[in-house]
Amino acid sequence: MKIDMNSLSNLTVVILTYKTDFQILKNCIQLIESSVKIKIIENSSNFKDQDYFLNNFPNITVHCTNQNLGFGAGNNYGLSLLDTKYGLVLSPDTVCDENFFKKIRHYLNEELDYTIIGSSYKDDKVYAAYGFFPENIKKKDDYKSPNSSLLKVDWVVGCCMLLNLEKFDKQKIFDENFFLYFEEFNLCKKLSLKNENVFSSKDLLISHLGFKSSFSPNPLLREEVNKLREWHWMWSMFYFYRNNYGYFFAFKKTISKLLKYSIKTVYFSFTFNKVLKNKFKCRFLGLLCSMLGKKSSFRID
Repeated sequence: MKIDMNSLSNLTVVILTYKTDFQILKNCIQLIESSVKIKIIENSSNFKDQDYFLNNFPNITVHCTNQNLGFGAGNNYGLSLLDTKYGLVLSPDTVCDENFFKKIRHYLNEELDYTIIGSSYKDDKVYAAYGFFPENIKKKDDYKSPNSSLLKVDWVVGCCMLLNLEKFDKQKIFDENFFLYFEEFNLCKKLSLKNENVFSSKDLLISHLGFKSSFSPNPLLREEVNKLREWHWMWSMFYFYRNNYGYFFAFKKTISKLLKYSIKTVYFSFTFNKVLKNKFKCRFLGLLCSMLGKKSSFRID
């Protein structure tokens, strides 16, 4: 495979932030090769560390959305600004391996047919960086990979996704009905129905802090952030199932969870366990709202 050694000029990194901790974001950016263009998309009206990053990283531009659009719409906004063939969606709580951008050159090549390439976790042995949809588990051995560094899969995690933008015929790549969670699974599911290639790369290594993109240094907001995550995890889960498998399938898949969360909410109310009561209450409400067809409206400031 022919490699264009200047191919990094065809790549732009999109980093979606929301009041992200300065040091976490700095750690992310420091290991991005200086020749790669970076767009920071701040999901609010004010990026508080703008002067520092613009003065110290000439490859960075900053764009504010003026409101918290969530993961999907925020990244859609950023991706719509790109004029390069490839876009790398990168979470700010992600740190790329020192050889990441040397390795990624191999994939910035017209001869390689793909729509998305995901990364691999450098250290995390608990969470999977890729996977297969249940209906395809038995067929995964039939998937063909183009080379030894890539594995053909059904889905990859959204914290680090290389997108071949020429494969997308519309600007809104992610479904904006999601606010948080399942956006990448939904996108990959749509691509699998069109027989487009999604690969996981064993060479694109990252470390992912996990859940540190927003508010992380502020302990006063931690409880509210946890509520947000619990609510949207369940809302997005039901919406994903409904959107891709139908309402009856989604209902059957989650009704036991709705009942369990309602019982646990009552139990932890009586035992005065505020943390667990809020956790299961938010899960219950998120799932119920999704079942009733309501929008993913829960927000915090």
